[in-house]
Amino acid sequence: MGHRALVAYRRPDRLYDLRYSHWGGTDLTLADEITAETPLADGTVSSELLADSIARDRILTAHLDPCVHEALFLVDPAASYTVSSYHVCWLEWGDGHGDERGAIVEPDPHDDTAIRTWFRATKTTLTDVIEMGVLARPAAQAYLEARVCEEYGGIVYTHLGSEQQASHDARTPSSSVASSSMTDTTDTTDTTDTTDTTDAFDTDHWPSERNYRFDTGDDREP
Repeated sequence: MGHRALVAYRRPDRLYDLRYSHWGGTDLTLADEITAETPLADGTVSSELLADSIARDRILTAHLDPCVHEALFLVDPAASYTVSSYHVCWLEWGDGHGDERGAIVEPDPHDDTAIRTWFRATKTTLTDVIEMGVLARPAAQAYLEARVCEEYGGIVYTHLGSEQQASHDARTPSSSVASSSMTDTTDTTDTTDTTDTTDAFDTDHWPSERNYRFDTGDDREP
């Protein structure tokens, strides 16, 4: 089964090469294993590229499937292989097909398992609440998104998949699906023009992705 992680390596042109780790999502210790001497963590990260030349704001929407991946690692080889780690939370219930709502959350520096433990317990409780008919599934999802964002600073996104993302971009070439709020600690003076999709992201929030609404009276089918 595995505990899958997506590992993104920043290139000199500020795009990213994406690789896969089958067990890297078990916890976030993979970040300590990625170094200049062991860039693939002694084989824990696959040597085969999943995708190359990916803009940062497309990592989530096109490649980070929250139903599949449990962790995301952003690696900057130019900064002595500094690694930024994120837990991946799947915000939906179902079979994992179609557009998927997810969130990435930075770990607690004192307990990197805290968010994962809390999320699993909360989602399990909400599952029981849904099955008892107390909340419709959309209302439960809105509540879960709100908690993840407000209490843990989560970045919510919709995973479209690479093909659907490309189709969406073709229909709306002048807009971006979402602007990433993942702070780039290695380039704090970035003044990238927002029309430059090589590294276009909003450092504060994703306004288009934070339209959650908690309404117990939601009459849509769960």
